[in-house]
Amino acid sequence: MTSPPAATHRDAFAELVRPHWSVMSTLANRLAPDNDGDDALQEALAAAWRKRAQFDPSRGTARNWLLAIVADQARKGYRRLRPALELLDEAGEETRPEVDVDLRSALARLTDRQRPAITLHYYLGLPVADIADVMSCSAGTVKSTLSDARARLRRELGEDY
Repeated sequence: MTSPPAATHRDAFAELVRPHWSVMSTLANRLAPDNDGDDALQEALAAAWRKRAQFDPSRGTARNWLLAIVADQARKGYRRLRPALELLDEAGEETRPEVDVDLRSALARLTDRQRPAITLHYYLGLPVADIADVMSCSAGTVKSTLSDARARLRRELGEDY
């Protein structure tokens, strides 16, 4: 018996990734330092390709599996390089620089666990159960992490922020 051609594997992988591309890109761009979101996304795709045989749909969704890989790759980049603050939002339009700088700076100071939890919940709108799946922890840990991160952001930015 022969194995399927490489093109079949590539097509199947592309079909697995395609519906989740937008959310993967958003997560990479929010978590990766110094505008390295594209690099983090590329590294995540390469890692997902290498690990594709490990994906088990009975253990979770493809989206959560892919987001976990993206978050991991973005964290690796973050550890290598401290983020530079951007004065433009994702759409490339100017925002209120002082607000953007304050928020990005405060988010950059969150822990390696808090930063992805905040991003997944508030920027990508994932429910707690999915965040737990992506972060490989319990829903209670996610809730606690979000609570701690919000408290830290309130201390740094003030109640009225």
